[in-house]
Amino acid sequence: MTGPSDADLRIGDERRDVRTILGRLEVRSWRQAVFALACILVAVAIAYLPAHAGLALAGRHALFVLVLAAGLWATEAIPAFAVGLVVMALAIVLLGDMGRGRAEAGWERFVAPWASPMVWLFLGGFVLGKAASRTGLDRSLAMRVLAAFGPSPSRTLFAMMGVAFVLSMFMSNTAATAMLLTVVTPIVASVPPGDPFRKALVLGVPVGANLGGMATLIGSPPNAIAAGALGEDALDFARWLAVGAPPALALLGLSYLLLRRLYPPTVARIDVSVVNASIDVAGAPLDALPAWRRLVVFVTLALTVTLWFTSHWHGVPTPVVSFLPITLFAAVGVMRGADLRTLGWDVLLLLAGGLALGVVVSSTGLAEWGVAQLPLDGGGRASLTLAAAYATALLSNVMSNTAAANILVPVAIALVPDAKPLAGVAVALAASCAMALPISTPPNAIAYASGEVAAKDFLVIGLVIAIVGPLLGVAWAMVVLL
Repeated sequence: MTGPSDADLRIGDERRDVRTILGRLEVRSWRQAVFALACILVAVAIAYLPAHAGLALAGRHALFVLVLAAGLWATEAIPAFAVGLVVMALAIVLLGDMGRGRAEAGWERFVAPWASPMVWLFLGGFVLGKAASRTGLDRSLAMRVLAAFGPSPSRTLFAMMGVAFVLSMFMSNTAATAMLLTVVTPIVASVPPGDPFRKALVLGVPVGANLGGMATLIGSPPNAIAAGALGEDALDFARWLAVGAPPALALLGLSYLLLRRLYPPTVARIDVSVVNASIDVAGAPLDALPAWRRLVVFVTLALTVTLWFTSHWHGVPTPVVSFLPITLFAAVGVMRGADLRTLGWDVLLLLAGGLALGVVVSSTGLAEWGVAQLPLDGGGRASLTLAAAYATALLSNVMSNTAAANILVPVAIALVPDAKPLAGVAVALAASCAMALPISTPPNAIAYASGEVAAKDFLVIGLVIAIVGPLLGVAWAMVVLL
């Protein structure tokens, strides 16, 4: 009698592996289902069981959608972008006014955010970021800046943080962090083991990327959430830069000084020449485009950014300018179908869901009713805006900053109805100040995955930014906007 063959053994191993994987998925699915059911029950209890004097039925439905969305985002029972779709679907079902014979389709206002100017503006930013990555412009910038700043450890750290900051002004901070960490890895490896400066180099990348998102309208989804919620009062690209860039730069300088103090280098020189080799290897497959197409990307990037900055002069709205790279790159072949499929569509869906949630909260009177329930006697614009900003920073540390902005931007605007731009901008800026935990932002998670830093390393600098950032952002926004 012969024993089992090698093929039989392999099949048995594969089946055990499959059962193990399915078992894990089953446990995870049950856990997610329990979280989702708990969120639904809590939302029903909060929205429909109390009397809620003065709140109409539409407002109760809106409260249910708001509490459910907040719970799903906080527990991560379902993916964040899926919560955006749930918000739109529930808004249509509960508030869509779709009875027979209706002359108006009230449900359309809840899906209109998917085609809103803010979504197109962000799509333009994603396309520019993808084109820069395909042509190696992002890596080239990092290499040139590092070479210019020389071998000094302090200047190398400053250069890395500066590049992360600038790239994140115009592209996904997640993509910028992932790219820059591939650049900084050989530099970190050149520093002796045990040197605390290794941690400074790794931490500087996500910190710079997180703060860079504050500076421009397309730098971070919370910025677009605020702009979309403000409607006619929204800031254009140049004005947002005037409000967001100064506090972001101040926080970048503070972070740089703090990292230098916390993790002083023991070496006098950093070997930046190792970056050239890593750029050649990493960038080789990305430079397959003809030279004329790389030139098209460079010129289009410069022209798009220039038009964004000067929108108040030529009158072309910034979302309309976004059609320039979207259309041109597709027409000349810089963006292929495969590239389009890798864009951040999940972020766009999350953004659209957040804008739809803003419509739900504002159009049903829920925001005004909620503000009326708060003990706000004697609170001025500054104190109320600052309270909303700190609440955003706190919430954004334990959940998606976009989700936190989705929840708090409409509330903040209702808190300060006579200074809506101040409230919306303050919340958006505060959302980018949350970086105290490895899970606070995707850039933090990427840096943590490198193995060079521990969870506690994010805490000190994250707490400093979370305390100073909202205060600085609100103070500067009051100077510019009031």
